[in-house]
This record gives sequence, structure tokens and C-alpha cells, in this order.
Amino acid sequence: MATTLGTKTGAAKLQAVTELVDKLTKDLEHVSLLPKDRNEALEELKIYGRDPTNSDPIFTPDGIKTLLKHAFESPSRETSRAALRVLANAMVLKPTTRQMFVDEGFVPKACAELKTQSWDDEFLISRLLFLSTYGTTVELSNLIAQHKLATSILENLAKHAKRVSNKASSATEPMEDMALAETLKLLFNIMHFCKDEAPLFNPGLTHIIALLWRNDIPSKKPMEPPFGALVNALVNFDFSDDKAKAILYPTSEPTKVSSRLITLLDGALTDYQGSELDNIVTPLASVITKLYEYAPTNVQETMQMTLLPTVEDRTAVLGKTSTLSSKLLKNSTNPLTPALRNAISHLQFDLSGRDASKFVENVGYGFASGFLFSNNIPIPNSASEAFSAADASGNSRDVNPITGQFLDKEKHTDVPEMTQEEKEREAEKLFVLFERLKKNGIIDVQNPVEQAFREGKFRELDDDEVEELD
Repeated sequence: MATTLGTKTGAAKLQAVTELVDKLTKDLEHVSLLPKDRNEALEELKIYGRDPTNSDPIFTPDGIKTLLKHAFESPSRETSRAALRVLANAMVLKPTTRQMFVDEGFVPKACAELKTQSWDDEFLISRLLFLSTYGTTVELSNLIAQHKLATSILENLAKHAKRVSNKASSATEPMEDMALAETLKLLFNIMHFCKDEAPLFNPGLTHIIALLWRNDIPSKKPMEPPFGALVNALVNFDFSDDKAKAILYPTSEPTKVSSRLITLLDGALTDYQGSELDNIVTPLASVITKLYEYAPTNVQETMQMTLLPTVEDRTAVLGKTSTLSSKLLKNSTNPLTPALRNAISHLQFDLSGRDASKFVENVGYGFASGFLFSNNIPIPNSASEAFSAADASGNSRDVNPITGQFLDKEKHTDVPEMTQEEKEREAEKLFVLFERLKKNGIIDVQNPVEQAFREGKFRELDDDEVEELD
């Protein structure tokens, strides 16, 4: 019978959902269902609720109230979880149901239930609380002060981190990773929306850092759970705190954390494209920037050597090799990733000591100019002058300030000199382009070609000589 659950459509589906909600509501008033039948009804409701079309009774205040009571007042954990799953889907699909969760007064009960040893319960309850942080009147500060929300989150993080040191339990269950991801998302939102209470979560930093080594980094899509959620959670922590520095830059291995994050960055810049890069990799670049800012000198130097262009990179125009620094440079001008390109430029500028001259030397004026202009940073006078950089042998070699390439590695293409006719044709094209820009209001300057015509420096071309522009 279970295989035929939730198969009705249209009006038949609406009737089925209505009957299921009514049956579960009456069961609360007077117990009328056996545990198996109650759980089966909730399972069928979950299937129907995955598509809100003709599922309206689920999303009403009465429907949500019924589900909340089964979720938080049932003596059966199986029944409770079945109801929580329906609720979680409802709160994702219909944001209005999140306020119903708050209005019915069940958020404090959810905080109490968050103290659990079950991965399923941690996942489901953390998701409900996470969703309630969007578009509701929930008072997160009150949940922290009165209902031990911070304590429960930290205990759950500690529970996950403890398994890192337990070699016998190194293999994780799928639900364990899902529970961790929801806990980290909840942590991020609370620290973001309750900045005054964020220091209460500082003890969680040691757990998050430990969890970075719970799994091997995937060869593809390295920011898959739990890594993406772990990195995002780091965004809101204060790295300037002395206790935080001891965790982030351990004396025994000060570059351990930075190396792990840079490895993630290298893989992520290869495996993600477009909006994925912007959404997934931007927080990682921001965390690495903050990690660099508060790092001791030896860690900063190592990060500079890893992230800035190398001698190998300078054998070609910067951004043309397959190194990590080249990937960063290419994405620092990626038109499809506005957030990431800004984050990368800030990282490179910080790696350059926030010195415009050093920044231009490190990445080339071609990559540096946009960032300097957009941030109102004066262009250094030396930007157009060649400078020297050491090669692999330590010898000093001149570098093109625009491209960042060693001058002696530049390839010059022999192009025959233009004929007079070709020069005149190019001038005509330039004239037309200037006129179009003036007509569209993009520029308001004297057209140099027009001036040249007035001074008699060019002759007019015949109609059959003029090349049309697309």
C-alpha cells in the first residue's frame, strides 16, 4: 500500500489532503489512529506537500497548528519526525507558514528539542529554526538568553567535532553531514542577525576548524557539504581575538588552516562556473582575506607566495598559466561574478600590503587598474614604468608593468607597415565610431579625426572605398 501513497492529482489530490489534515486534527482531540496509521498519514501528507498545488490545507494556520502539535507534543519520536518533515517542506515552499510557527509559540519548544543525540532530529529542528530567521518576528536574542539556543548549537557542533578525533567513527553517515550543514546554517544566521550575541558562539570556532579535516576534500566540487557550510560559518567569527588566533594559527603548524582553505579555493576556482562561483567561492575568498589580515608574519609570507603570481607566471602574460594565482587573476575580471571578482581584488590588494604600487607590481596594471579606479585609490606614478623582479635563479629581470610578464619573454609579432590607403580607411572607421559615441551621449569631446579633416590631413574616400561598420 505504501507504494501508492500520494499519487492523486487535481481535485482528487485536494480532497485527499483535506481528509488527511482533518483526520490528523481529530486524532489530536481524541486519539483515533493507531501509530502505524498516523505515521502513514503524515508520510502521505509529506508526499503531497512537496508540490503546493492542490495542497492548500497543509499551509493554513489550522493545518500548520496540527502538524506542530504532532511534531512537538507526540510521545513517539517516529511520529514527531514525520510531522517535522512535512513542516520543513511547508516552510520552504510557503514562507508565510514560518510566521505561523512563531505565532503558535512552538519556537521555544524547538530550541529545547535541539538538544538531541539524533542526527535526524538535529537536521529537522535546525532547519525549522533556520527558516524561522527569515521574514518573521522571532526574537533570536530572547531564544539565546532564555532558551539556551547558543548552548544547544555549540553542543551539537562539539558532538560532530568529537567524531573527528574518534578514528573508529571516521566514516560519516549521510544524515550526519546533513545535520551538520543545517546546524552551521543556523549558526551563520544567528551570528549575522544577532551581532551583539555573536561572541557567545566563539567556542564554536575550535569545532569548526576541527571539522575541516573530518572528510577528505572531494576531487570534484570541493565545496560540497560539509565544506561550503563550514567556510560560510567562519565569515562571522572575530579572527582578531587572541583565543581565535591560537586556533587559526597553531604554534605547531601555523599554516595548517590557511593551507586547507587555499586547497579548497584552488579546486573551487576550477570546478565551479558562473553564478556558482559567485555564490559558493566568494565567502571562501573573503575568509582567506580575513585569515591573512590577522595572521603572523610567517603565515602571511607563505600565503603571499601561494596566492600571488610566481616566476613561472611571469614567463607569460599574467593570468595565462594554470596556477592558482592565474585562476585568481582571471576571475578578478570575470564579468559574470561581480561579488567574487571584488573579493579576489581585495584579497590581492591585502596581499600587497594595501600598497597601490606593490599591487600593480604584483598583478600588473591591467588587472589592478579597475580595482584602483573603483575604490578611488590614486594610480601610482610608477604604474607605466618597467620594474625588476627576481627570477628562479635570483637574477633581476625587467617586467612589463601592464602585463606583468618578463620583458625578455615577450613575443613581438612582425606586422607590415600600413599603406596610406589602409591608414585612411582606419581613420574613417575611427571617425564613425566617435560620432556614434557623441550621438549616444557617451562622450563629449572634439573628434580628433574630424579635426584632422578640417586641417586637410585626410582626403575624403569615395563611396565605393568606405567600409561599412556593423
